[in-house]
Order: sequence, then C-alpha cells, then structure tokens
Amino acid sequence: MEIKNIIFDFGGVLVDWNPRYFFKDYFNDDEKMEYFLQHIAQSEWNEEQDRGRSLAEGTELQVKKFPEWEKELRAYYDNWTVMLKSDIPQNVDILRRLATTDYHLFGLTNWSEETFPYALENYDFFQIFDGKIVVSGTEKLIKPDPKIWHVLLERYNIQASESLFIDDNPKNIEMAASLGFKTIKINPDTDLEQELAGMGIKV
Repeated sequence: MEIKNIIFDFGGVLVDWNPRYFFKDYFNDDEKMEYFLQHIAQSEWNEEQDRGRSLAEGTELQVKKFPEWEKELRAYYDNWTVMLKSDIPQNVDILRRLATTDYHLFGLTNWSEETFPYALENYDFFQIFDGKIVVSGTEKLIKPDPKIWHVLLERYNIQASESLFIDDNPKNIEMAASLGFKTIKINPDTDLEQELAGMGIKV
C-alpha cells in the first residue's frame, strides 16, 4: 500500500540528546560517569519520567534509593538542557524537504511532558509537525507499548498500513512493524535519504 504518512521519533532521529554531554565534564571520569548512568540514573529510571512521572518525584525516589549520589541525581534534570546538544542536521534537512511534499508528517516521542516544551521553543523544525505530535509524558504511555501507536492512529485518523515509522530504538521498530507500519531503523551512520528512496519516497 502507498505510504501517505511519515512518523518521526525525535531523540536519536532529529535531536541529539545524551546525558553524557553534561556528565562528561561534571565527573571528568568516564568510568564513574558510566557507572552512574548504568546503575544510578539508568535509562529505565528516566523512562518513567517519559511515561509521565514528574521530574521531582522521580528525583526524590532515586535520592532515597541512592542517598550517596544525591548531588549527581539532582544535577540530572537541573542540567537537562545541556544534554540536548543539537538537532541532527542531515535528518532535519530531510524533514524540511518532506514538508514541501504531500506526505503527512507526525511525531511520536518518548519525552517528559515537563522537558518537551523546551525543545519545542528552541528548535524551530518542530513547527513543521503543526502540533501533530504524540508525547509519551502527556499520554502516560510509552513506546514500545502498542497503545501509544493506537493513540496516534485514532487521533489523526490514519492507517498503519499507509504509514512509515522512523525510530532509533530496535524495540520500537519491532513493535511498529508488528502493528503494520513500514519502518526505518536509524543508526548514527544511516543515510535517511537513501532509506526513504528505497521505500519509493523521493525528497
């Protein structure tokens, strides 16, 4: 079936977010930094804030668990904007070109409701989506839960079989494919223009 809709994840696809951008200088010790990010402020903890838990509640819960890391844990969301380093220019350029075509563009992102407004204000390319963005923190659902794709499909009255989903997380790609979406998995060296061309999408 012909692709009519293109759905973008944001982190790792259009924006370069990584807690290491802040903590590398903070710790000045890569081994300590990696221990902290893998065992104390691990991605599973951050994902609960993406699912809708408040940053304050998430921080307090983790501080109670790891009181010896209190200073570092409080620094995490206080310095979150440093972790959002930049857009990913080659992919944003493709998004801008897609905006001049007949494809319908959507966003589907795992992102805290509290931090997403900063990204919206500071990166103008988000305006291309014209508000057609489903944010996990707002919906209290998170990829790869299939319910969040159903929110997107029902809200905008689109069909999975007519839609291409682009993400950097293999679990999300796998789930989207199982729901009937065509998919592109983004890696740091992915040529998105070439991948789209392979799907018959010229930009």
